[in-house]
Amino acid sequence: MSRIGNAPIEIPKDVKVTIRDSSILVEGNLGVLEQEYELVTVTKKGDEIRVLTDVQSKESRSRHGLYRSLIANMVKGVSRGFTLQLELVGVGYRASSRDQLLDLSLGFSHNILLEIAPEVKVETKSERGKNPLITLKSHDKQLLGQVAAKIRSFRKPEPYKGKGVRFVGEQIRRKAGKSA
Repeated sequence: MSRIGNAPIEIPKDVKVTIRDSSILVEGNLGVLEQEYELVTVTKKGDEIRVLTDVQSKESRSRHGLYRSLIANMVKGVSRGFTLQLELVGVGYRASSRDQLLDLSLGFSHNILLEIAPEVKVETKSERGKNPLITLKSHDKQLLGQVAAKIRSFRKPEPYKGKGVRFVGEQIRRKAGKSA
């Protein structure tokens, strides 16, 4: 039995939830999200959403907590939103954004141009003496994570000098270099 799946989801006052046969629609002041589900039952009673398992199969139990977490993230996303920050660590690493186009200079012979999805808002900040920051904001947590992972994949942090694109606050396990 999933402990996460049993917890109810509180619905804020500014969020509207519509439950259909096999999907749930969540509307808020930041946007609209829809999620399809199977092998579980989603019910709304007052200002609470509960996710219940239909049958006691292994697959149903495994999806119980998953769908509860996805719905909770949808409710939080349309009411408050999510923010992720990426830090560019390395000499000459730069980032700039114009509308939904992100321009990254990560030490390659060319700049990387990445068009960001319209649901994700991107901001860049460069201060003298500090590492450049990329701030991503969205109401869709899954899409936000995918965009951040794509940006990070261009230059992952390496363990010797720690250079690369990393999440703010991420700890990189460092290795000692060759000992002479």
